[in-house]
Amino acid sequence: MRTIVFLLLPGLHLLDLAGPAQVFSTLAGPDRPVALHHVAARPDVPTAQGVGLRAEVVWPALGPDDLVLVPGWRTSGPPPRATPEQIEALTSHHARGGTVASVCSGAFVLAEAGLLDGRRCTTHHSLQEGLARRHPRARVVPDVLYVSDDRVVTSAGIASGIDLALHMVTRWHGPSVAAAVAREMVVYARRNGDEPQASVVLRFRNHPVDLVHRAQDTIDARFAEPLPLSALATSLGVSERTLTRAFGAATGLTPLRYQQRLRLERAELLLDAGATAEAAARAVGFQDARMLRRLRSRN
Repeated sequence: MRTIVFLLLPGLHLLDLAGPAQVFSTLAGPDRPVALHHVAARPDVPTAQGVGLRAEVVWPALGPDDLVLVPGWRTSGPPPRATPEQIEALTSHHARGGTVASVCSGAFVLAEAGLLDGRRCTTHHSLQEGLARRHPRARVVPDVLYVSDDRVVTSAGIASGIDLALHMVTRWHGPSVAAAVAREMVVYARRNGDEPQASVVLRFRNHPVDLVHRAQDTIDARFAEPLPLSALATSLGVSERTLTRAFGAATGLTPLRYQQRLRLERAELLLDAGATAEAAARAVGFQDARMLRRLRSRN
């Protein structure tokens, strides 16, 4: 029996908890027994989304094969603080060979416990500077999904808790079991920890230019097709020059370079799933693997 404890602090984000909990409950079965416990300082735990939770106040017995995970919370307003008893439970579990983990702002609890001192770690992109400033001995890794260092596993915000949990399943039972859990949960892709926190689709959308958003919508939907600049500009009712200038100012890329980024990201997922370079290249719109290899070498 593997025991997994979720340490709940007031104001926690539901998805920080529910994502990993769903992974581990989907994993559980006769051949893989798992016991989930939700522990807090008080039985009633408010959440950031307004749904109250009911928790245990007594910690279960834990062994080296077990996991303690701290979900994050809404970061506006005064942050919740772990109690001395909770800090002691975290540090003693790790000292006995167990694994501790966090999602999003939960990393601050691990840092308060001294568990991030000298270790690589991460958190939500909006909190990384604050974590590094408040805990200078922590080695904060920017813009990654999750980091594992000496049985301390930290992940970025919200949905990345699912990636962290699937990573743990891979460590415990191998990639085929993790892939089966991901399929059962209808997870689009099981992502590696060093992938950026935002996909290409999201990373270049932080601008207010409607024309460029419409161009990106078209490229996102047809990235595997030949999409000449002239045809793209005509579909948007502007000149090629106007589109290129607006696109570059908003994203720092040309439309073609943006399309290549999309193709490369999708090809990387296919390669991780076991596709050959030739098959992945053709699936995303390249004529052969040469361009894919060239783009991979640049990034």
